[in-house]
Amino acid sequence: MNLLTTLLAFAFAIGVLVVFHELGHYTVAKLCGVKVLRFSVGFGTPLLKWTMGRDRTEWTVCALPLGGYVRMLDERDETQIVAPEDRARAFNQKSVYKRFAIVAAGPVANFLLAIALYASLNLAGVTEPVARIAPPAAGTLAARAGLAGGELITGVRENGRNPDEAVGEEVAVRSWEDLRWRLVDPMIEGQRVTLVARTRDGRAEYTLDAAGQHFDADGEQDFMQRLGLVPSARVKVGQIIAGGAAGLAGLRVGDEITAVDGTPVTSAKALVDAVRAHPGKPMTLTVRRDGSPRNVTLTPNVEVDSATAGGERVGKIGAALASQVDSVTVRYGLFEAIGRGAQRTWDVTAFSVRMFGKMITGQASLKNLSGPVTIADYAGRSARLGLDYFIAFLALVSISLGVLNLLPIPVLDGGYLLYYAVEAITGRAVSERWQGALQRVGIVCILALSAVALFNDLSKLLH
Repeated sequence: MNLLTTLLAFAFAIGVLVVFHELGHYTVAKLCGVKVLRFSVGFGTPLLKWTMGRDRTEWTVCALPLGGYVRMLDERDETQIVAPEDRARAFNQKSVYKRFAIVAAGPVANFLLAIALYASLNLAGVTEPVARIAPPAAGTLAARAGLAGGELITGVRENGRNPDEAVGEEVAVRSWEDLRWRLVDPMIEGQRVTLVARTRDGRAEYTLDAAGQHFDADGEQDFMQRLGLVPSARVKVGQIIAGGAAGLAGLRVGDEITAVDGTPVTSAKALVDAVRAHPGKPMTLTVRRDGSPRNVTLTPNVEVDSATAGGERVGKIGAALASQVDSVTVRYGLFEAIGRGAQRTWDVTAFSVRMFGKMITGQASLKNLSGPVTIADYAGRSARLGLDYFIAFLALVSISLGVLNLLPIPVLDGGYLLYYAVEAITGRAVSERWQGALQRVGIVCILALSAVALFNDLSKLLH
């Protein structure tokens, strides 16, 4: 069932993104007076075919869904016969600026789709974990910054790379995803960031200094975990084991454990560590039951942990724990939703371009490149998580498709835009001989990128 969901989600995602991309080319071509011969989703043998419009444009859905194209009337295409009355409607007869606009319209359509998708999420509201921090692992940036757990992050300020640089404006943080996105760029860039938090003692600030650190996106561990940032969770009793200390002390399923000997509990791991450290020693748990707090005193049973060297004596209370992360619904009005959608699209685009540049210069690992297998896997996962996640996934991949097509590589839209930019500046079109040679170079580049992406996909599958 999971495989079927993955395949269907992948096919739907690619279909939507390709259709919007090609509709961009198609729409602007029609506005510029170019005759469109075919609009194809996919390559290879047509599965569906029909004609529409005054120009009898052929619309097809083909067997290989990884892409698509818009075929326009063009005198340079030796397979086409251009009637004299249609010559003015040929693509090659249009001004360089119109040709530029037609080619650029595909990636632009992908960016507009991303804005619309993000705006729809902002408008409808998305339920996300609150930005409350669990105790960070020792040695992480969060631990070195002084975060102890339980802090609610309410804002972020970028401080630049050096202590004497000007401090940026504080940007409000409304959810865990908001915090994650505010940190990923400055941390990878090796900058300093100040987290503004609300604690039990009031407002506090913590500085994450990523100078000299290497935070890439190719690790198995989540990016935020590598920083030491994990959402704080409420710890509840999920199961009581008969004869254990928890049952004998009166703990019940559903009880929320908020503190151990007066120390707040912000994760199941913290509670387990506290229990293990008290074999045969009384400890007091503060429990919230039916909205009211109460104290429960118990003595963990003494057991030998065979997994440790020498058989360490540890405490066990005979209860299974369950974690529940508090969440918040983030929602915006129409105009703010659109504005934030546009801002998120711009931020993701700029970050993608910078990461690609870092991969070219060797500052970031090529493991960041993903191919169709990984994209299909993420499509399936997001679809299973819910509509909100799948829409966010579509927006992200739409931006990636737009950025990829704008790369100045011949055979991609960006390569043709480079030709037209040279023509606009010099007043002369790039010669057919040069275009042919550059096309071959472009194909080699695309094959190389595809090989790296496929290798990364297979490596993830085998690990």
